[in-house]
Amino acid sequence: MIAALYIETRGVYSGLPDVDPWGVERDARLYAGPHPVVAHPPCKRWGRYWSGGPSAKVRRKKGDDGGCFKAALASVRRWGGVLEHPEASHAWAWFGLDRPPKSGGWIPAGDGVGWTCCVEQGQPVYGHPARKATWLYAVRTDRPELVWGPAKGCVRLEQGGDVRTKEQARATRAAPGYKPAKRISTKAMRDTPLGFRDLLISLARSVHRN
Repeated sequence: MIAALYIETRGVYSGLPDVDPWGVERDARLYAGPHPVVAHPPCKRWGRYWSGGPSAKVRRKKGDDGGCFKAALASVRRWGGVLEHPEASHAWAWFGLDRPPKSGGWIPAGDGVGWTCCVEQGQPVYGHPARKATWLYAVRTDRPELVWGPAKGCVRLEQGGDVRTKEQARATRAAPGYKPAKRISTKAMRDTPLGFRDLLISLARSVHRN
């Protein structure tokens, strides 16, 4: 049995045998074991646009996620398993974790406990339509060779949403030769593809108890 924390209710982890899903109706900060975990803590306040972006009406506070990342990190350290967050997540530096190389490969996370790596969900074996570079933090798991490096033939993740000001967007559309960029929906950007889900589950199930 593993526990899947901070996941979408009725999402890709629902209905799986030997997976205890913790969707929004359950507070994953309260998870008290005993199973290894796959953790998807909220990333909005830790990403490149943690402040809300240039068009945001309210300035947000970096790391203001209600303690979700801190609790997810504690769960992975206590029970073993894996945590995933977007590449360049500010949570890594905030919690003293080393930045993994974009080229791939597992390295010690710098906390004396876990290991970290960068992998792109857009690799065909993982199945995301965008490259979606992702950082993993794993404790007491196997560290298999993954498909490292840039995924080819993908939609750029940034094309799924417009973070420019309205004035910048109007100027872009008015430029000679402008063609609308191919976009993917916000939901598609956020979704975990089945291949990547299965990778994370396999990591959690490989946890060494001793």
